[in-house]
Amino acid sequence: MPAVPLLRPSAALAFAALAAKLVGAEWRHHPWRQAAAVVAVGLGVALAFAVHLINASALAEFDQAVHAASGAPDFSVRAREGLLPEDLYPRLAIAPGVAHASPVLELPLALRGADGQAHPARLLGLDALVAPWISPSWLARPEGLARDGSTAVLDPDRVFLNPAAQALVGTAREVAVLSEGRWQTFPVAGRVPAEGPPLVVIDIAGAQTHFNRLGRLSRIDVRLAPSASREDVMTALGAGPSVRAAAPDEAALRMARLSQSYRVNLGVLSLVALFTGGFLVFSVQSLAVAKRIPQLALLGVLGLSGARRRELVWADSLLVGILGSVLGLALGTVLADAALHALGGDLGNGMLTSTTPRLHWSLAAAAAYGALGLVSAFAGGWWPARAAERIAPAQSLKGLSSAAGGGWPAGAGLALMALAGALAVVPPWQDIPWGAYACVAVLLLGGISLVPQAVALLLRGLRGARHPVAALAVARAVDQRHAATAAVAGVVASLSLVVALTVMVTSFRDSLIAWLDDVLPADLYVRPAVEAGTGPAFVSPAVIAVAQSLPEVARVRRERLLPVALAPDQPEAVLIARELPASGPLPLPWVVPPEPNFVSSAGAASDPAGAKDAAARSPVAVYPSEVLAALHHLKPGDPMSLPLVGPDGEAMPPARAIVRGIWRDYARQQGALLVDRADWVRLTGDERVSDFVVWLAPSAGGAADRAGAGARVEKALSQAAPPEAPIEVATPGEIRAISLRIFDRSFAVTRWLQGVALAIGLAGIAASFSAQVLARRREFGTLQHLGFTRRQVLGLVTVEGALWSAVGAVLGLALGLAVSVVLVKLVNPQSFHWTMSMSLPLPTLGVLAFGVVVAGALTAWGSGHAAAGRDVVRAVKEDW
Repeated sequence: MPAVPLLRPSAALAFAALAAKLVGAEWRHHPWRQAAAVVAVGLGVALAFAVHLINASALAEFDQAVHAASGAPDFSVRAREGLLPEDLYPRLAIAPGVAHASPVLELPLALRGADGQAHPARLLGLDALVAPWISPSWLARPEGLARDGSTAVLDPDRVFLNPAAQALVGTAREVAVLSEGRWQTFPVAGRVPAEGPPLVVIDIAGAQTHFNRLGRLSRIDVRLAPSASREDVMTALGAGPSVRAAAPDEAALRMARLSQSYRVNLGVLSLVALFTGGFLVFSVQSLAVAKRIPQLALLGVLGLSGARRRELVWADSLLVGILGSVLGLALGTVLADAALHALGGDLGNGMLTSTTPRLHWSLAAAAAYGALGLVSAFAGGWWPARAAERIAPAQSLKGLSSAAGGGWPAGAGLALMALAGALAVVPPWQDIPWGAYACVAVLLLGGISLVPQAVALLLRGLRGARHPVAALAVARAVDQRHAATAAVAGVVASLSLVVALTVMVTSFRDSLIAWLDDVLPADLYVRPAVEAGTGPAFVSPAVIAVAQSLPEVARVRRERLLPVALAPDQPEAVLIARELPASGPLPLPWVVPPEPNFVSSAGAASDPAGAKDAAARSPVAVYPSEVLAALHHLKPGDPMSLPLVGPDGEAMPPARAIVRGIWRDYARQQGALLVDRADWVRLTGDERVSDFVVWLAPSAGGAADRAGAGARVEKALSQAAPPEAPIEVATPGEIRAISLRIFDRSFAVTRWLQGVALAIGLAGIAASFSAQVLARRREFGTLQHLGFTRRQVLGLVTVEGALWSAVGAVLGLALGLAVSVVLVKLVNPQSFHWTMSMSLPLPTLGVLAFGVVVAGALTAWGSGHAAAGRDVVRAVKEDW
């Protein structure tokens, strides 16, 4: 076996010194170009790392909140719907295998802080004698006047605050809380050490009394005896199907599942800048190799192998990656902290958390995203490094060789396009469209690999130009089309992704506007004026009676909203019990409309005699949203169980239901289930109203008179509302403006991604055309010897830059539209289970394409201006 030659230590040190000298010279003479590559990689790492930190911080904050409110039981006993009956607790406490059982009443509320504002918090009603056995952090510690009273922890009229709640109220000895539209004040008796978001702890008897939950519990936390199992305890309890055993982290898992698609999509989109940053490194390294061809050729003649020349370029790329990653990690940390304070942990989408979580920095995540930056820079320098390796030293010294390599054959690009089509039909895994993401990546690579063929195809018809400069520019652009890949790859990648994101956001926004027009047909919308997250609140019957009696009101539609759990592993859906017409079409944005001859059970109940009994026996008609239908695999005609909850919050046996139609709902990502309010009242006896809408009577006075009628109705309803249950009234225009503002806030990060990707792409154009022009300095000298003026040379370069940029713009638009189809028709339905129609913002796309062509032409002109200004004789003499 032949011996493998090894590089001696002295030779290795010499090579390292040479590499450092050459790389250092490149950075000293062209700092701005190298800085552009570092910034490009840094921006990509920063955005990706910032999005990761924001998502991780939000989930950690929510998990901490769940842990603070749930303690550390082995499991909890909960009702499948509504609340548990209190008489279940003593049975569970003495059940075999139970070491400790702690009853809990948990409610959302708002806490009035020292600043006078209402802040979201949680109320825990606990039995102070057993709760610390489940979680020591719930051990109440009396302070002040309550310290001497041994029964202060059992006082039903006093509360204890955790550090976060104490920070909100300051030194106040009383605290005001808002729950279900009602303010109450309690003396503060001390504190509990539980960390996490604001928490108010009270004796469970006081919680049941003050918050109208007598005889009801949210859950019973259980600590098992040694060798006992959850299944054995539930079997011994024998509570029936209305009671279930829940894991302590169930809420956190539900939230993680609900926000998973949003987080994954945002994370993937945040890699857009890193992807385009790799192309800028490619352009910069191509420029560096083109500039250093004489140096590399001379080193080759002196004995430096092609592998060593390749390693020189790799060293430069890795230096760019290291500096860019360090810059990106620092900038990403700052961006994440600023975004958490400005937009919250949900980045404005209202999904993950409404609070401002603390930044959770992770060394492992920083290492992972720093490695991504290195990989991006290394991948960008791969092809230029291979081009440096293939340089023929002797020929290059005479200007007969260049660093430009041949492009991929057309078959490879077409094969990538075919592979992208195959990936598009791959089903999602764990509700994440991995196949669609891979389809986008392969589609972009395939399109970029077809740049030479696109240049030849699109410019072939321009070869007959009569103007000599234009004819020469077209001929050279076509003949040197393989070099166009380096010149326009960055703009094709960035423009296609910007176009795709623009089309996706525009399609979603236009679909949202059309949906709002469908679901906001009334003139006024009335709901309780309570702080978000303070529990259910209802409109007073007196307000509804006044609305029905006003002459300006034509009709009123009432509805009841409540959360329901259709599956333990799925987030709670929203059940909407709405007054529906007994006959005729239902005014909803249908995805799958019900059959025209279908009559609801409520409509049958209005028929004579025996029809009422038949309606009671027939399944209830339900209408899931498309999100709920996708999550639970429902289609029209499928049977399902309708969860029922009585007016007292106690779960009732579910009713038989059948799916009659599927409608579109962009407001609730967890899904919604619509049922006729008449069916709901008949089955549960719950006539409470969560909100109602008002149609004004026709007016002959025009828009001004109609607005005046609406103002009079709003004033009359506000006066009729009791002080303990105020209301708020909104018009469709106000609701539409709020909805679009939330939408724009949610997609603010996407717009930043678009801007960064486009900026990196334009920087890639500048670097690429600089490389092309620099490599052609001898050609410019020859042309000027042959009679070309400096102005004609500049025109030649400018026209070539415009032609290649135009090809890049056309290809970028085509690829962007293809990617947008994948995003709109595959990624969104598979991730969020929302369907939408495609909307093409043609003016915006035209401006983007025109801007790219102009930028390419100006960049080429600027690069050619410096090259054409060289001494003609010196430029040609280099070939003598």
